[in-house]
Amino acid sequence: MKVASQLTSLPLLPPWKLREQTFVWGTRTFMMGILNVTPDSFSDGGQFQTIATALCQAKHLVDSGADILDIGGQSTRPQAMQIPLQEELERVVPVIQAVRQELDIPISVDTTRAVVAKAAIAAGADLVNDISGATFDSEMLATVAVLQVPIVLMHLRGTPQTMQQLTDYQDLIGEIYQFLETQIAAAIAAGIPKTQIAIDPGIGFAKNYEQNLEILRRLPTLRTLGCPILVGPSRKSFIGQVLNQPDPQQRVWGTAAACCAAIASGADILRVHDLPQMHDVGRVADVFWR
Repeated sequence: MKVASQLTSLPLLPPWKLREQTFVWGTRTFMMGILNVTPDSFSDGGQFQTIATALCQAKHLVDSGADILDIGGQSTRPQAMQIPLQEELERVVPVIQAVRQELDIPISVDTTRAVVAKAAIAAGADLVNDISGATFDSEMLATVAVLQVPIVLMHLRGTPQTMQQLTDYQDLIGEIYQFLETQIAAAIAAGIPKTQIAIDPGIGFAKNYEQNLEILRRLPTLRTLGCPILVGPSRKSFIGQVLNQPDPQQRVWGTAAACCAAIASGADILRVHDLPQMHDVGRVADVFWR
């Protein structure tokens, strides 16, 4: 008896072309390497604050199999304070410029501010990754539409300072779905083609332990939104709870298991810190589920 795969039951999504790379969704899992140029990110804060260390890490991620580099200057860990706009620009733009001069890999800017998005694209970035789903800055969607670049819309409640007090859902997946559906519609209304929108359910953002697990189990529900799905489980606290491991940098193999779960459930992009290991995990998992 032949059983149709849940990952092939929907039509293939139109591919993205970024730099010289074509992202043909559904053929394999793409890896987004995290490059935090912050002093206070939850697992690697302060490691890549200088242009030299950031560039070295960027090269390491690319050599390890990254398909996209995600560069961010504002920590979004729980309780993180928002930094001044000028400080975010000063952290992000020089690093993007330096990476672009050395590497031809697609670059994503991890920001919720339209001004930063515009400056980052001018510096050489190729897409915008907005953890607020473009709700923090009313100019974000219009700016991205003018820039003609893709955007990742993530589900979030509140802000990083308040989000962990906002985990009371009546219907977790239904509410995530509705939020993303609304923001996709807003993006399209602003002039962003649907083919240039990806979505992220926001693991760890206004979600508790059980809710993060439920997202990974029920990820296929979000496929009917008709956008590529990005999942970011890397080193997150729910993995630490499973392993009783307080040190985020010691959650590599727990992250690997979460990545396998995401791939099995249809994730198109994984946003990860530990690229060498997760690249291999993705290649083997794709053999089973792609």
